[in-house]
Amino acid sequence: MAEGRTGISGENLLFLTDEQLRQGIEAMFFAYRGFTADPDRILSELAYGRAHHRAIHFINRAPGTTVNNLLDILGVTKQSLNRVLRTLIEDGLVESRVGQADKRERHLFLTEQGKALEQRLSDAQRTRMRAAYRDAGPEAVAGFRMVLEAMMDAEMQQTYTRLKETGI
Repeated sequence: MAEGRTGISGENLLFLTDEQLRQGIEAMFFAYRGFTADPDRILSELAYGRAHHRAIHFINRAPGTTVNNLLDILGVTKQSLNRVLRTLIEDGLVESRVGQADKRERHLFLTEQGKALEQRLSDAQRTRMRAAYRDAGPEAVAGFRMVLEAMMDAEMQQTYTRLKETGI
């Protein structure tokens, strides 16, 4: 069986040593740092953090999503999300509309300014992901996605699957 860039053959992956697992964990930490570095720089110019980025990302992904749906996707407290949304609404990046069918619901949309910021943030991450995927090759990309999905808790996996299938 051919060995990949790591020098580990496919059949050896079933019997990873603690050292190999530690290396994978550390690679994940450093990859995440790289993945978030460009958006963090953009966000810091605006005095925003990663919570703002996540909210902007998922509002863009599902325009009109409800606050409750966003709470479910992000897995944060209502208080935490309200603080983030208040800032984004006050700064003109997000618009909150009362629901037509249920007046208690608030539906969230990015404004043009919000869409422009989301584009800047996601362009930086897409550039990094595209380059990494291109370097790794299609089999590695599929395997990486399988590993990420396998690491999700069951509840997160359900939310992820629903998001993939419906967009909300």
